[in-house]
Amino acid sequence: MTQPSQLNGRTASSAPKPPAERSLRRVLGVPGLVVFGLAYMVPLTIFTTYGLVTTMTEGHLPAAYVVTLAAMIFTALSYAFLVRVIPSAGSAYSFTQRIFGSHVGFVTGWTLMLDYLLLPLINYLLIGLYLNAQFPAVPMWVFTLSAIALVTVLNLVGISVVKSANLVLVGMQAVFVVVFVILTLSNISTGQSLLAPFFSADMQLGLVLSGAAILCLSFLGFDAVSTMSEEAKDPRRTVPRAVLLTTLIGGSMFILVAWVAHLAFPNWQDFTDPDAAAVQIMNSLGGNLMAAFFLAAYIAGSVGSALASQASVSRILYAMGRDAVIPRSIFGVLHRRFGTPVGAIVVVSVVSLLALVLDLATVASVISFGALFAFSLVNLGAVKHFILDERRTQGRDLLKYGVVPSIGFLLTVWLWFSLSPAAFSVGLVWLLIGVVYLVVLTRGFRRPPPQVDLDETTVDGAPTA
Repeated sequence: MTQPSQLNGRTASSAPKPPAERSLRRVLGVPGLVVFGLAYMVPLTIFTTYGLVTTMTEGHLPAAYVVTLAAMIFTALSYAFLVRVIPSAGSAYSFTQRIFGSHVGFVTGWTLMLDYLLLPLINYLLIGLYLNAQFPAVPMWVFTLSAIALVTVLNLVGISVVKSANLVLVGMQAVFVVVFVILTLSNISTGQSLLAPFFSADMQLGLVLSGAAILCLSFLGFDAVSTMSEEAKDPRRTVPRAVLLTTLIGGSMFILVAWVAHLAFPNWQDFTDPDAAAVQIMNSLGGNLMAAFFLAAYIAGSVGSALASQASVSRILYAMGRDAVIPRSIFGVLHRRFGTPVGAIVVVSVVSLLALVLDLATVASVISFGALFAFSLVNLGAVKHFILDERRTQGRDLLKYGVVPSIGFLLTVWLWFSLSPAAFSVGLVWLLIGVVYLVVLTRGFRRPPPQVDLDETTVDGAPTA
């Protein structure tokens, strides 16, 4: 389960803002930002691709998470460096727009849009997969369609999410993780290798890299933290720290849970359905009670994630429609009674119907395509800004702003090319469509492309803060 960045739906314009939108309250310190990032990452998101990547890596999911975390740490450092000099921006789109220009920024935003459109879809797909695994008599499509209908109706009516819900969400999942770890460690069979999930004689690096590339979708939380600069106290200090802490804490939790889950069910070859392997693990560990505990926590998180992700992307589409970047008659209209972007919400729901025909591996890989593309440009942007533009090429600065982001760039590009050919093809087609659309919008690059201000988030016409 993942949630999209809480980007706003307001395109920059010369029109004056209403008083309520002029500023956001700076109320978040480092702990609050970290909780926000962890809630965004969703601790139980590891089970989104657990069976898929475990099977792909032949039982080396923890090793794949170690590789992904290493790449994400270097990328998080690049985010941290840039947010100190661009504290009011705070996203891959904003960084690339400022550093490489509006055209590259537009292409980056377009690529990320694919992620935002697919994030609700992957939640609906997972709800269908896991509920069908627990209740096989009910077809998967029934659960999937029911979830799409429920979330769409709630979004059309309008939903206000209390910020403290983030803490409750993380807390509930943390309780499950603690119970899961204790129960597993108390039932480890003797003679079982504790290091085999990380390294074994038959481990294939290529397979681990392919799995690590898919896992990048689990780390979108630190990008979300960087978007909260305008609601953070002393953002030049707190946001960089929170970005790094979110990456380290979230990544460590993913590795721990992946390792413990392997110990609980080491025979990954016995998965009856890799896409819903977690249910089989919970049943083997604690019977129906443990499976029900997990399923309740996971489905609740998936529904909440789908609700938030659909709300967020619909407001981005509304902003683009309102300013005629995309058809205004469809995307730029609000419901007369509820004040919600009805056209955008319905379009997202229609796209989400692809959950009925797409498989989990393809969706997860395509989401990672967009994330890795953006992460690569952020790393490259740090090198350009500090080394090429500011000429900080001496001693410690060269190591900090040249070597570290360069390593992050190489690692993210390496993972990017480790994605499946199908996912890479879909991502490149979407990227090409964006470039063609940019040519049309700018009349052959003779005009600047439209720019979207991502600093604030508005939901139903009011700031979330």
